[in-house]
Amino acid sequence: MKPVATWLKDRSELGFAALLGAVGVIVLVDAIGLKVPYQQSDGLGPKTVPYIVATLLIICAVMLAINVLRGGSAEPEDGEDIEIGTPIDWKVVVPLSLVFIINILFIDMLGWVISGTILFWGSVLALGGRNFIRDPLISVALAVGTFYGFYLGLGIHLPVGLLKGVL
Repeated sequence: MKPVATWLKDRSELGFAALLGAVGVIVLVDAIGLKVPYQQSDGLGPKTVPYIVATLLIICAVMLAINVLRGGSAEPEDGEDIEIGTPIDWKVVVPLSLVFIINILFIDMLGWVISGTILFWGSVLALGGRNFIRDPLISVALAVGTFYGFYLGLGIHLPVGLLKGVL
């Protein structure tokens, strides 16, 4: 009989299945705790999508666990466009992470349009974009477009921040 450590190493995907199942349970518990202020006549409400997502996560977790326990294993990535042994490019990862952190920290104060512009343009710069006229213009267009897309299309009010009264 194989030692437990070897058995677990051969079935490392079980850890991912456990993570999927845990996230599914968390989403389900959170959905159950949602307080709906009004009753809808069509039966669909704000709890519908979280229930669907939680159910799908739990089903995927169970199916993956069954597959792994039956001997199924993921195939290693062939890496057709990257070299598998290449180390992490920290000159890209660190600035990209900082741009996301800046967006999280300043979205309420600056508003989505300004912080989104910083997020989009900073991401482009971190990934190697060097057109200093086109890139910021596209970033502003994306930020304004997503702001009004959420506001008009979905009815979700993103933070206005410094542009209150302008947007």
